Formats: sequence, structure tokens, C-alpha cells
Amino acid sequence: MTRSSPARRTGLTAFFAVALAGSVVGCSSSTGSTTSTPTTSAPTTSAAETSTAAAATTSDTGTSGSEQSSVSSAAAPAGGVKLTVWDPYPQFDNSSDWVKLLNECGTTVGGTVTRSAFDTTDLTTKTLLAAQQGSAPNVLIIDNPVVSTLADAGVLNTTEDLGLDTSAFQANILAAGQLNGKTYGVPIGANTLALYYNKTVLKDAGVDVASVKDWDSVTAALAKVKAAGKKGITFSAIGTEEGSFQFLPWFWGSGADLTKLDSAEGVSALQLWSDWLKNGYAPNSVIQNTQTTSWQEFATGEYAFGENGTWQLSNAKESGIDYGVLPIPAAKGGNAPAPTGGEFVTVPVQQDTSTNAASTKFVSCLSDPANALKTDTTLSYVSALESVQQQQVADNPDLKPWVEAVHSAKGRTSDNLGTKYPKISEPMWEAIQAALSGSKSPADAMKDAQTAAAAAE
Repeated sequence: MTRSSPARRTGLTAFFAVALAGSVVGCSSSTGSTTSTPTTSAPTTSAAETSTAAAATTSDTGTSGSEQSSVSSAAAPAGGVKLTVWDPYPQFDNSSDWVKLLNECGTTVGGTVTRSAFDTTDLTTKTLLAAQQGSAPNVLIIDNPVVSTLADAGVLNTTEDLGLDTSAFQANILAAGQLNGKTYGVPIGANTLALYYNKTVLKDAGVDVASVKDWDSVTAALAKVKAAGKKGITFSAIGTEEGSFQFLPWFWGSGADLTKLDSAEGVSALQLWSDWLKNGYAPNSVIQNTQTTSWQEFATGEYAFGENGTWQLSNAKESGIDYGVLPIPAAKGGNAPAPTGGEFVTVPVQQDTSTNAASTKFVSCLSDPANALKTDTTLSYVSALESVQQQQVADNPDLKPWVEAVHSAKGRTSDNLGTKYPKISEPMWEAIQAALSGSKSPADAMKDAQTAAAAAE
């Protein structure tokens, strides 16, 4: 792929708001969300960072523009390729399995790797700025909703351009990195949403979890739980992308399409949530709940259900609750499509394409099944490779319902929505807020949301 024109690069600034709107949930953070103050300049590289040590890895672990560097190095072959790698994992330093894997893949490529790690939001803004300045990294690991934004801006190579084989990846996970029939990277893994449930609360209320298969049976279970003096379900309906992220399984599970928010199906999903609040099955706190505060409510042990993600698994085990996990049911039964979180490994466009072959080999190394198992375990992700998913379940049976949920999941920018998604998501979360607060009926809220989404295109 040839580098985009100066005019095209100037136009990248128009994508900042789009990129930021959809890139803060369902990521590797244990909280499920990330916030920071965007920086205003691309990172600089020190002389130490550009030393010719094989797989020398620099870890810039600061967030909100604050960067701290440390270097590990080993001897490299003379004239070896120099690759820069940016990722959204500032929590991992040079002693981590993640950075060790980068070192190993650097050795495989036969050159030098300089790694910079940023908060998710910082990484997006830095990448867009770097692309403007002609200094994009050779390999970029980025939150999946941002892929279409960068692709639309001409920042990323296609896998076809690179000769990168994507056939082994699960199609619905890979779709999050596709736009207009082209693929712009490979998924490093995925997380998604499901229903954690408290076995003790359900047992005391006389609810058999095996009976919870559709919306009617979820609501019937909540009614029994309330009648038994316990609390029903908690989730995040906050007026941000987190609220949209948590609403999507119910929206998609109704059969609705994001291009028509005010369809009868879409309205029914919002009516479901609204009725739960009115009937006391869900607390009013969901209107302001983040995924973190929603989890904290479930962790009190008083709730029957809590909608949350794979990133809460370790917290669930530490909570002392006798819990289980259930894929979110669709309106008429079966598993609802839940949105995928997780990152893609991409190769940004370079003025000098001589490093592309090495970058492609590096990506192949990271996504190799043996390495994918190590990485996805570290990140609490379900692999995008079915062979690795089978190994994950064999090693940890607790992941079985999450693998099932990921098989039904879909990317927020899928269905070729691309950069249109954030323009749809914001009116949708505003509709959720309006309906749950009682200022509008679900039908009126979704009608207004559809009008706003159409006007934003």
C-alpha cells in the first residue's frame, strides 16, 4: 500500500473524536474502561531505545502522556531490522510474559524491537498524530473499534497487501477488523459480556438456572428473586460507550440492527430494561453504573445476576460468591450476540516499505497458536483461534461459557458500520439514559436516537 497524501494525512484530525468514542470498553483493563487526558505530540525515541540489540524492548509505561522508559537488550546480528511496536498494555513491564513474548518474536525476526506502551485512549491519539507526521510504528496493537477508523484514514495496511494469512481466525472476531471487504489486522484475542449469577440467591428463590433461556424466563427469574427478598440484576447503563456496550447484547438479541435504532425490536430491548427498573428488578443505580461499579454491586452477594465481562473472572473467584456464568439469552432463546472487546495486531503504512516483511513475520509470531495461548491467558482473553480455545477450556473449564459467548459475539463496527458506529452509539446511550430516567418512553427515546444518528452521518 502506498502512503496517503499530505491532504489525506491532514484529514486524520477529523477522526479523533470517532476513534475515542468507541475505544474505552471491553479492553484488557481489569475495569473494562480506560480514561485519560489525550496528549498532543507523538512520542520521541531516545538513543538508548534505538540501540541495535536484538529484541531490545523499551517499555513506556506512563499514562496520560507520562512516559517512563526501561530497556532490556541482547546481542543482535549486524544490520538487523529495527521495528517499533506500540501496544495498550502499560501494566506490563519488561519482566512480564507479554514483553518476553515481544522479545522472542523480535529474535524470530532477527532484529531490534523498540516497544512503547500507552493507555488505550493515548494510544489512539498518538497513532493518529504519528501517522500525520510520517512516524507511525511498524506494528500497532490497537483496540478493535479503532481499526476501522484508522483503516478509513489510510493509516493501516491490509492483510492482503502484507500477504498475511487470516484463514485460521474465527470469522466473527476477525470481522471487527474489516471494512469494505478488506481486513486490516489479526485479533490477538477477544473478551465479551455474559451474565454472572449467584447460585445461592437463585436457589433460595427457587430458580433453576437451566430454565433461564430467553427474556421471558430471565424476567420470571427476577420476579422470583425479588419476591424472595433479594435483588435481581445489575448492569451498566451509564451515558457513555460503556452503556451502549452493555445494552448491545439485548439490542442485538432482539433481532434489531444498528442502522435502525427505532425498529420494533430495538424498542423492545429498551422496554425490557425500562420495565426491570420500574418493577424493582434492577436498581436505579444502573443509570450511573460503570462496569466497575456494577461489578461491585454484584460482588456484595445480594444480586442474582450481574452483566459483566471476562475481565472480572479473577474478581469473581476472589469474591467468595458461589457463582456461575451464563451467555446472555436472546429474546426468543439461544445466545444473544454480545460485543467483542480486545485488540488487533496491525501494520501501519510506512513511507519506507522495506520493513513490511519483517513486520508481517512479527505479527505472525505473535498470533502463532503457541504464543496466542500464553498471551490470551495473560490478558484473560478468549483466543480468536478455535484450536487455542479448546486448549483454554481444557486448562480452565471456567472458560467454557465464555468461549460459547465469544462464538456468538460480534464487533461493534461489524456489518461494515466502520466509522459510523460512534455516531450511532452516542444517540443510543442517550436514549438509554432518557428511557431509564423516565424522561421519555422507550419508543420516543429510540425514535429521537435514530433521527440524531441519521443526521450525524
